[in-house]
Amino acid sequence: MQMTTSELRTAFLEYFRQQGHQVVASSSLVPHNDPTLLFTNAGMNQFKDLFLGLEQRAYNRATSSQRCVRAGGKHNDLENVGYTARHHTFFEMLGNFSFGDYFKQDAIRFAWEFLTEVVKLPKEKLWVTVYATDDEAFDIWSKEVGVPVERIVRIGDNKGAQYASDNFWTMGDTGPCGPCTEIFYDHGEHIWGGPPGSPEEDGDRYIEIWNLVFMQFNRHADGTMEPLPKPSVDTGMGLERIATILQGVHSNYEIDLFQALIKAAARAVGTEDLDNKSLRVIADHIRSCSFLIADGVMPSNEGRGYVLRRIIRRAVRHGRKLGAEQSFFYTLVGALCEQMAEAYPELNTQRPIIEKVLRLEEEQFARTLGRGLQLLEEAIEEMGDSKELPGEVVFKLYDTYGFPADLTADVLRDRELSIDEAGFETLMQQQRERAKEASNFGVDYSRTIKVDGETDFTGYQHLAESARVTALFKDGEPVSALIAGEEGAVVLDKTPFYAESGGQVGDTGVIKLDGGLFVVRDTQKAGNGILHLGQLELGTLEAGDSVTAAVDAYRRQATALNHSVTHLMHECLRKLLGDHVIQKGSLVGPDRMRFDFSHLEAMTAQEIREIEDMVNKEIRANHAVSTELMTLDAAKDAGAMALFGEKYDDEVRVVSMGSASTELCGGTHVQRTGDIGLFKILSESGIAAGVRRIEAVTGDAALAYMNQLNQELAQAAGLVKGDLFSVSDKVRQVLDRSRQLEKEIEQLKAKLTAHAGTALLEQVMDIKGTKVLVADLEGVDGKSLRGSLDDLKARLQSGIVVLATVTDGKVSLIAGVTKDLTGKVKAGELVNLVAQQVGGKGGGRPDMAQAGGTEPAQLPAALASVTPWLTERL
Repeated sequence: MQMTTSELRTAFLEYFRQQGHQVVASSSLVPHNDPTLLFTNAGMNQFKDLFLGLEQRAYNRATSSQRCVRAGGKHNDLENVGYTARHHTFFEMLGNFSFGDYFKQDAIRFAWEFLTEVVKLPKEKLWVTVYATDDEAFDIWSKEVGVPVERIVRIGDNKGAQYASDNFWTMGDTGPCGPCTEIFYDHGEHIWGGPPGSPEEDGDRYIEIWNLVFMQFNRHADGTMEPLPKPSVDTGMGLERIATILQGVHSNYEIDLFQALIKAAARAVGTEDLDNKSLRVIADHIRSCSFLIADGVMPSNEGRGYVLRRIIRRAVRHGRKLGAEQSFFYTLVGALCEQMAEAYPELNTQRPIIEKVLRLEEEQFARTLGRGLQLLEEAIEEMGDSKELPGEVVFKLYDTYGFPADLTADVLRDRELSIDEAGFETLMQQQRERAKEASNFGVDYSRTIKVDGETDFTGYQHLAESARVTALFKDGEPVSALIAGEEGAVVLDKTPFYAESGGQVGDTGVIKLDGGLFVVRDTQKAGNGILHLGQLELGTLEAGDSVTAAVDAYRRQATALNHSVTHLMHECLRKLLGDHVIQKGSLVGPDRMRFDFSHLEAMTAQEIREIEDMVNKEIRANHAVSTELMTLDAAKDAGAMALFGEKYDDEVRVVSMGSASTELCGGTHVQRTGDIGLFKILSESGIAAGVRRIEAVTGDAALAYMNQLNQELAQAAGLVKGDLFSVSDKVRQVLDRSRQLEKEIEQLKAKLTAHAGTALLEQVMDIKGTKVLVADLEGVDGKSLRGSLDDLKARLQSGIVVLATVTDGKVSLIAGVTKDLTGKVKAGELVNLVAQQVGGKGGGRPDMAQAGGTEPAQLPAALASVTPWLTERL
């Protein structure tokens, strides 16, 4: 069946929707609260906590088309992208998932039915693999589906074919895992390659299109396999691969989506060679770069931003290779939107910021690209018969010109040359830790505190609650009791304590018990439970005890003021700066709020003032703050703004502040915006490329800040003998007077120096007929030496002058040689003679050179050495 890529995506999601699956939107490429991943690289990433039993949702079947990036860390295939048929930095993973609902039988049935009945692939073209010991899956394929046993291959566990890979899927060293079954498509005898499990399996005839993982275990760090609470299913089918098959082509780059991007790239760089591999590179890279920027990643020299920068620069280099002379990469965003914005509307909303970031990055790289390529060409010429570029050259290109090593390797690849990777890695040892942030992404899921059951949060309505202790933890391990003095975590059946989430800090307060008191210092989530972290000050606390949980009311209210104002400010920023402003993170506490957002330039003082005015206007409007639970789709239809990096259930909480703001938020807020009182911005700064940060205060903290400013201003006014409203004029008068006095002082110094110069002429000596003056000018500013030197050279007309002075324990030196003598004596050599003896160095022209030093005690001897040195040379 011939299908466009877009039609195929829709058909897949619709099929599984009809099979009772919830269609779930693709999550961000920046994984939510998951330190194990650099980028989202599989459809199951957003469901990880469901598989681990740490989260519950309203559905137990899901389907999605997940955007993925594999271009860093363990999945670094960047150098292959564009040169092979199926390597990409960005791809879409079609998947269906079961969270303890159906298992192997239905998963296999769904896959077979979709492939053979919906998109109508010939059954005889399909092969399958199963894990070597998975007889259940083998029997389902052979006996129920009817796949001939000769087209079912057992893989792994040393029982499959000699050349087979292991058909046991793992998320990582720890985490969910289980056996899998894979479906392969046979492209036909005209293409070399053998079936899976054969010596020729690496050929291109048999291509894996769908992997069905039967998640049964949670692997611990010690290798033990703990059965998951409910066996689950995770599947993944690459959209590009299946589109290739359905469109009757063999390379992913021949499908409709890529062909449109390749043609757009060809027009942008001015070539008609549509088969050029560089166009494939550009077409692939515009997808990953655009989606990464849309999801909040900005080019930088570390972590995710570094990966993005590498991809952009690789695309730009290939564009230059095709003849592009001007910035071109950003112009392809429009073509990408035409192909993919219907499925991913955020591409359209983020298009201005995507184009701007790509253009600025390309312009920045262009400034160094030419010199870097020239250096590389020179290095290649010097290689002679060698086929390997030395590591120090690779490092210099990276360190000085911003050439990632894989970009250098890409250039060399066209000439059948390689780089000295080992040498480069040795030189990169320090930078490597910063550039390979992925190496720090690791967590042991088996050490996560697991809370059985659920804590009912009542804190929206109450600040105190009678509750029962359902679990206790000490040092991360469950215990039956805590005694006075011990620190631990308390789980209650219900609680008014807000657990840290969405940027809002966790509540503090106390848990009261008969004869005892537990002081809560922080509140955190653990699956569907809430952990009250702190110390038992009095008594003994046991599971099952009845207690009273009381939140620190003043701290909660102060936090609510700051949280509510982030909503107002977010909307005001978008109105003033543009729709590209998206929240990139926040920290809301009782003392202040911190808000990070996407914006490429520093805000001006005027813009900061306007934001303050806009927010305070909404505060004075005293909008009622309302909350409503609704479906995620209904919330989006109502215009509610979802926050960056947050993960939402089907039913969401929508917080509205009149017409001023509507956002999805689970945090605590004021009842009316007037409760915020006053909003004051403390600072605006950049924290990463394209990301700005505002810190601000509200309520009592804002009043305290304004009172402190007023006090400081009053003190300053008193010092300049003015009042609060004339202080700036008074300070300006003081500064003008100060500048006038400084000018007069400089003039007096010049007169003193000229007078000293006249006196110095009496110290001129004659060395072999040449006038020589060597002097230490006490009390003369080092900056004045140049003027003194010029004056003395002019008076001597022909001669050599060496002057020195000591200021604040540092030596300043200057040497001058009239032009008729520079053939015999160079000022740079002369000044260095003295400088080396006083712990310094310097340089300059043959007729004038300057230097400094740190050892003034050695100056007399150093100056004394000038005469014998000149005597030898004149």
